[in-house]
Amino acid sequence: MKHRLLQLFFWCFLSGSALAQTAPSRFALQATVTDTLGAKLNGATVMLQTVTDSTLTNYGRSAETGAFVLKGIKRGSYILKITYVGMMPLTKNVSFEQEATVDLGTIKLKPIAKELYEVVVRTARAPLTIRGDTVEYDTRAFKVPPGSSVEDLLRKLPGVIVDREGNIRAQGQEVKKVLVDGKQFFSDDPKTATKNLQAEAISKVQVFSDKTEKAKLTGVDDGTKEKTMNLELKEEFKKGGFGKITGGAGPASNLSARAEVRGNYNKFNKTQQFSVIGLANNTNQTGLSWADYQDFRGSNSFNWNDNADFGFGGGFMYFGGGDEESLTIPISGGDRGNGLSDNQAAGVNYNFDTKKTKISSSYYFSQTKLRSETQSEENNFFPTGTLNTRSASNQINRNSTHRISFRIEKELDSLNKIVFVNNSRFATANALLFSNRDIRRILSATSTPTTSNTTNNNSTSQSFGTNNSIIYRMNFKKKGRSFAASIGYQLNANDATLNINAENRFYEALDLNDQFRLIRQRQATNSNVAQYKASLQYVEPLSKKVFWESFYNFNLRNDAVDRDVLDTRTDQLLRVDTLSRYYTNNYTYNRLGTGFRYTNKGLNIGVGGAVQRFTLNGQYAFDQTLPVRQTIDRVFTTFIPNVSLNFDMKNNKFMYGGYNLRVQIPSSRDLQPLVDNSNPLFISRGNPDLLPALTHGVNLGFQYFNPGSFTNYYGGVSYGSITNQIVYAQTIDPRTLVRTSVPVNVSGGNNFSFYSNVSFPLKKTKATLDLGGNINAGRTLTPINGELNQTNTTNYNINTRLSLTPADWFTFYGNAEIGIGNAKYSISTAEDAQTISNNYSADANVKLPGGIFVSSTFNYLLYRNQRFGFERNLPIWNAAVYRLVGKAKKMEVRLSAFDLLNRNVNVSQYAGPTAVFNSSTRTLARYFMFSMTYNMRGVKASIRKGGWDD
Repeated sequence: MKHRLLQLFFWCFLSGSALAQTAPSRFALQATVTDTLGAKLNGATVMLQTVTDSTLTNYGRSAETGAFVLKGIKRGSYILKITYVGMMPLTKNVSFEQEATVDLGTIKLKPIAKELYEVVVRTARAPLTIRGDTVEYDTRAFKVPPGSSVEDLLRKLPGVIVDREGNIRAQGQEVKKVLVDGKQFFSDDPKTATKNLQAEAISKVQVFSDKTEKAKLTGVDDGTKEKTMNLELKEEFKKGGFGKITGGAGPASNLSARAEVRGNYNKFNKTQQFSVIGLANNTNQTGLSWADYQDFRGSNSFNWNDNADFGFGGGFMYFGGGDEESLTIPISGGDRGNGLSDNQAAGVNYNFDTKKTKISSSYYFSQTKLRSETQSEENNFFPTGTLNTRSASNQINRNSTHRISFRIEKELDSLNKIVFVNNSRFATANALLFSNRDIRRILSATSTPTTSNTTNNNSTSQSFGTNNSIIYRMNFKKKGRSFAASIGYQLNANDATLNINAENRFYEALDLNDQFRLIRQRQATNSNVAQYKASLQYVEPLSKKVFWESFYNFNLRNDAVDRDVLDTRTDQLLRVDTLSRYYTNNYTYNRLGTGFRYTNKGLNIGVGGAVQRFTLNGQYAFDQTLPVRQTIDRVFTTFIPNVSLNFDMKNNKFMYGGYNLRVQIPSSRDLQPLVDNSNPLFISRGNPDLLPALTHGVNLGFQYFNPGSFTNYYGGVSYGSITNQIVYAQTIDPRTLVRTSVPVNVSGGNNFSFYSNVSFPLKKTKATLDLGGNINAGRTLTPINGELNQTNTTNYNINTRLSLTPADWFTFYGNAEIGIGNAKYSISTAEDAQTISNNYSADANVKLPGGIFVSSTFNYLLYRNQRFGFERNLPIWNAAVYRLVGKAKKMEVRLSAFDLLNRNVNVSQYAGPTAVFNSSTRTLARYFMFSMTYNMRGVKASIRKGGWDD
């Protein structure tokens, strides 16, 4: 009996082995692709699709020998498609049942006859075609649920990576711009397109490397490539009107109601676009979402070739520290902001677009009331000790802004073009601030603060800004020869009043009269900044490989500030001359440069230099009526070298590098000989003797993309050495602990960075893994009480992302971001600090029976600074369930829950050159929202595949 059982077991084992050998669980497919003459075809696109729904399950490319191998194929029947430029696409049914490797031998592709070309394109479109560095996807082969956005579609495409924020990488490079039907249709942030357009509107997605706008203008290839994505619309989506309106309301955890309403209407055809938009909410949506911004602005969202400053950018002078609000429309994306805000906005936009004339115009009004409550702690280091400052503040800010924009681009003929651009803004604002500060020495034996401050300030302001430029471009008949000229005018005017009411107590002051100081002041400031600009550029081809470029930049800026400070402690208003100031500054900037560029067989080298001269003439006095004023006369002349290297090594490998000298002119605020005492415990004043900061920078980078496996890698290093770095010297009064900050120049600072990232599919079309990280290190020198403190900072960041899209009804995205920052201080080594900022997140999206969709996002944020006992752990959980109703599927009903665990708070921490800081600001916490959306065009539900606020 035992003998028979052993025989039975033995035969079962052999049968199982034989079955395993004859019926493997995974299969491979191989063949060699040639033309009809037997020539090997290198780079033919090979795809395997399911028979039932044509879903792409595997893909690859033929090698130089014409051979290809596809592995990991499940049992079943498939459609094999092979495409090659200029050849008839091949379609063949293939079954995998017994043989582990199916060898199709030699597959010959036939040339496409001209009379059959259109028929072939219409009837034999491949889901994925690769031509050189261009990858084209037929969206019909990549299934997404009805109503999905383009962003959802892109997540399905091999070789395309979309992170939680909607940033796009393709073939190892960041996608710089997204076109629609080849037109410059969306803003400089590609998310404005991908988050808004529906996937069902797209017939093809093309990804390719495009020349820079400068290269297109001059006809000189500078070797720099920008990864570009083109979305080709279906015919039925190229005209007509559409719009939607959403309304929602619900209680919050503190029983205060939350509500929002937003809507838009858009109508456009091939030449005209008209849009109106409006929103109102108290859910912290302070600006337009990416989707609403695109709907509203249309082709005026962003315009290329509007840069009126010619020449290489490395040495271009710029004015830093601008305090004016942007002239452009604010965009909030998915960020729900800090604090608690009430918001209203409305606008209208009109665009006219033909081949020779393009006109864009818009008006936009926005209004926000923001309330914020912040708790913060700051530790400042100085040679004889450490100051600990703890603050609590309440603020209310109200802002109203009107924005107008106009742009016209006129093609005079095939060689000449002129562009006029205007952006203007008028704004009013008022703010209330109440704060308490306690400052003590950490080593002090007393339990009471050394210094305390209570501030109750209010301010009002009106501002006007306008930016205008005219650009003329001319290409000559000789290829590569071009000329460009531009002029510009910018004005920023501001009229502001600040009322300060501050009580300061200095417990260690020797004089009893100095232990309590009351400040009551009215500070009225009127400022006008006018800027005039002009630029010229000429490019001459010396040969087919060598080009000569020359340019000239002129900039004249006039600053005029009248500041009157009055003491309001008594009925008789007294002028405070030490804080009042009238001054005028005239900045004149000239830059003349030239350079040569060599380009041949993928190698592109540019060498150039420029001489720039910066002149500052200023006058200032306590009052503009004084006959004698102090003067400032400064002249800076700098030679700016520039070297660039771009090397296209073919086979999808690219290397780049270069050297440049960056010049930073001190900001107007830093140069102002004014004393700012709006915070009486931290006083700042300008320094009219500041020099420009010079940064010598070198960089080197490498990119690689494997079109067969869709593995991509990118990485690089950079280093900068800074001369005359602008830092803020601090002086601390030993008794009152009042700090005074003054900008000064210090040499010896530097910075270093390294970054690396690799992405590859774990399972093609189903799972993708991204791994990356970066290291940033730097040295900053800062004078503190006359002693030079050296701060060395090192920051490490590691990130990984797993994307799972196994089926249309389920997606999952997991992220882990780990950040570690180290700061070491030469004057106080005991205060060396390490800050940790980690973010772990997961997005899951599920389609349930009955057309019900569930979306959930969980973020776990961790902030830690052990040296100063700071630790915050924030689990933030959002969820939503929604369904479409109505026969036409135009209405969506949604129930959303934000911050289910009621833990949301805005946390910030950093370790800087002279201090370690952390703060917590109350923001919008748990609330629920029931909302309904009506879409004119009609939408169908989809599981979400992006961040919470798509």
